[in-house]
Amino acid sequence: MLVWASRKFHVEIDPKMEAILELLPGANCGACGYAGCVAAAERIAKRELSPNVCTSASFASIKSIGEIMGVSVEEKEKEVPITLCNGGVNCISIFRYDGVEDCRAAMLISEMEKACSYGCIGHGSCVKACPFDALSINEDGLPVVDEYACRGCGLCVDACPKGILVMAKLSEVYVLCSSQDKGKYVKEICEFGCIGCGICVKACPSEAITLTNNLAVIDQERCNGCGICVEKCPRNAIGGVR
Repeated sequence: MLVWASRKFHVEIDPKMEAILELLPGANCGACGYAGCVAAAERIAKRELSPNVCTSASFASIKSIGEIMGVSVEEKEKEVPITLCNGGVNCISIFRYDGVEDCRAAMLISEMEKACSYGCIGHGSCVKACPFDALSINEDGLPVVDEYACRGCGLCVDACPKGILVMAKLSEVYVLCSSQDKGKYVKEICEFGCIGCGICVKACPSEAITLTNNLAVIDQERCNGCGICVEKCPRNAIGGVR
């Protein structure tokens, strides 16, 4: 009966799918939008997903998957998470939280642990979400990324209840602040918050920076990465991944 059942219910496995699965990292992080690497491999083999859908695999593996599928794959510039907040311990706290070290848990008590309601509260929900141990909380109480360990899955971005983690290319420059409060108040509560002074707007030679809701915003399409805004910002509120 067992022999009969094994023959009756035998399912043929696509050899392409098996070969692709061998090249995927096996992290099952779900960043591709599917439950795990098996599901992703099946859909790549069926041409329902691009060979480079996995952000966790090395380019060598992605290139090999492309060869299996008979398509060429171009290497993308690596993206890692960046924290759009430069406050941390440099931002005034309204109260001291003493509980489970998790941002969502802390926000159940109050969303205003920091005087800045837009800033990072630093309890590490993003750190716990990373399957590659690529994030840690530094001495300033802010998440920092190990760009070599990071696989760009973006799970930390999804885990941040404040929405201040974004995926950024290593060459890009960002305003490291998310506050939409007026400059006078930001100056009072945070040492490095953007006060909307507009110095960066005037200094930018490519006109890539605008002020929106009291906050400087950089248009990455227009930015040429010259770094003049980084030098001119009186609040040290502009920087990049590195």
